[in-house]
Amino acid sequence: MSPRHFRRYLSAGTGLAAAAALAACAPQPYPDVAVRTFLLDWQAGEYEAAARQTDGDTEEVAAALESAHDQLDLAGVRFGLGPVHLEGDGATAEFEAQADLGIGDPVWKYTGRMDLVRGGDGWRISWDPSVIHPDLGAGERLAVSYDVPDRGRVFDRSGEPLVGEAAVTAFGVVPAELDEDGSGIGELAKLLDEDPGPMVDRVRSAPPEEFQPLVLMRTKDVDKGVLAKARRIAGVETRDQRMPLSPRVARSVVGEVAGTAEHNISSRVASTYQAGDTIGLSGLQNVFQHTLAGTATTEVVTLDAEGRETGVLQEWPGAASGALTTTLDLTAQRAAQDALDVMPGRAHLVAVDTRTGEVLAAAGNPNSFDNDGALSAKYRPGGAFGIVSAAAAVRSGAATADGALPCEQTADVGGETFGNESENGVWAQPQTLESAFANGCTSALASLAEDVGDEELRRTASDLGIGADWRLSVPAYAGEISGDGGAAATAGAMTGAENVTVSPLNMALAAGAVADGTWHAPRLAVGADDDVADGSGSDRELDGATVKALRQLMRTTVEQGQAAPANLGTVPVHGQVSQVEQSIGGDATVVQWFVGYQGNVAFAAVAEVDPQQVWDQYALVAGNTFLQSLPQGYVEAEYAEPDTEAAAATEEKGSEDAGGEGSEDAEGGEGAEDAAGQAGGEQPVGG
Repeated sequence: MSPRHFRRYLSAGTGLAAAAALAACAPQPYPDVAVRTFLLDWQAGEYEAAARQTDGDTEEVAAALESAHDQLDLAGVRFGLGPVHLEGDGATAEFEAQADLGIGDPVWKYTGRMDLVRGGDGWRISWDPSVIHPDLGAGERLAVSYDVPDRGRVFDRSGEPLVGEAAVTAFGVVPAELDEDGSGIGELAKLLDEDPGPMVDRVRSAPPEEFQPLVLMRTKDVDKGVLAKARRIAGVETRDQRMPLSPRVARSVVGEVAGTAEHNISSRVASTYQAGDTIGLSGLQNVFQHTLAGTATTEVVTLDAEGRETGVLQEWPGAASGALTTTLDLTAQRAAQDALDVMPGRAHLVAVDTRTGEVLAAAGNPNSFDNDGALSAKYRPGGAFGIVSAAAAVRSGAATADGALPCEQTADVGGETFGNESENGVWAQPQTLESAFANGCTSALASLAEDVGDEELRRTASDLGIGADWRLSVPAYAGEISGDGGAAATAGAMTGAENVTVSPLNMALAAGAVADGTWHAPRLAVGADDDVADGSGSDRELDGATVKALRQLMRTTVEQGQAAPANLGTVPVHGQVSQVEQSIGGDATVVQWFVGYQGNVAFAAVAEVDPQQVWDQYALVAGNTFLQSLPQGYVEAEYAEPDTEAAAATEEKGSEDAGGEGSEDAEGGEGAEDAAGQAGGEQPVGG
């Protein structure tokens, strides 16, 4: 039994006993008894019993009461007896009605009025259609009309639409043309594999002569055979229209819109909906459903015999649909998606504005609605986590960028042995943190674990947004450092091969913090007042000495180290590459990373590769392709070197506070521009 029918059953049952008891008292000696009995029988759905309290033809009155119920498709009705006034052998009575128009619809409250006459058999209601509602005239019927606003658009940061209009075929009915039993609705639902319930609900209360769209299907997907069968069903029509349904880019972020047969929304959407509505199933379309869809204006109207509207009895104004502006940039998003098209397997690329944390692009391969890995995938970062590890080493005083740091083939820490991500023999040469970082000597980072300590590593990671308290309006993973806090666990995390997982967004934001000198909480949607506030988290200013060292390490990696193919453009690229083994879906997988920034654009590219097919640095290729695809002048550089005295003071204080649970120095936003990257003004980068 459906919820609506269950509610009808309850509303009917509550009045049966009382109505039966009162009816036993007939003939009615007082007008209020007749009115109360009539209302209780009407409320209980005992229409013939109610009709017998009137002076009209029992069958005609019962049919009128039942028709009013069906015309409004009521989920239930409640009546309250008002004042009764005697006027000789006549009387007038008022009553309060509460008509529940159904799940998701309003409750219609109005004051009714009826006249009564006294005869030899007691008081009877003088029957007239106005007993149902004071403004219902002879030959008129009731209906519920919906005016549904067009779905709002989703735009990028420059006002470019991210959702394109699609040709849609609306399958619907003209209620007056349906067979008397309404079987055509069930036939259409079966043909399109949809739930007939919402369809029946909409048609029952609709104006009989108005086309009611019930199921939407993208025209390109309409099977001609299905179309022909639908048109042979009595009362069914199809009409062509255009609707904003299909994302032009960033499918997983923008999201999927329901309302078409291929979505089968009745089995996927828990909330109430009218047949023919558009509903966001995922991404921003889902989160900002209320803003984008608005709500229908609902009216209870009267219609004449030809179905023409003769009056509006009640109106509930809906909310207009609104647009949603995102931080995405159509140019960057297309460049990111194009860069992933040549990847051998699953891959992701996310780009952020280093100055704000705003997400410029979030692309995936495959470019599907369910591939939201750019923001939410959980990967081991491998040597790309060296950005965090090196920051912790510098801030704690365990190492300096130019200080000696042996790079051995292996490092023994806490009873465990850690090897190198790179096998190019760099351990045979004198090393510093800078050269070890640039050449993928992760054993050198592992060897610093005991001096850095678990607490400092976690603190530094949190200041770079990893494991920190922030969120987006769509699913996003903030990363995690696990392990027991011992030296071996810390060493594993510092290499990025154990005890740490991050998302591509995590690492792009960390790179952006190095570029700007401040970690910025990510943002994706702007100007959304009515739905979910987008993003949370406090920006964190990094100490200047650490920022300066990280920029040096990441630039050397591109100039002289393992990311040398990325040394392009007039604005210097800073970055780190890595590859690490990880079990994904039960399969051994090599996860490749390229994390970095160029001017005001920070990025992270990730590629999942079969271990037997690692023939190239695919993530590096994707990142390079992305940067080269950006148009001339897109990337800007406005960074100044950090104040060295302030940096030294901040570093000293950071060392003193290293034993605490956090650092006030790591929070705040002022001075971020002065703590940003390399000297020089704006410089365009080549495409």
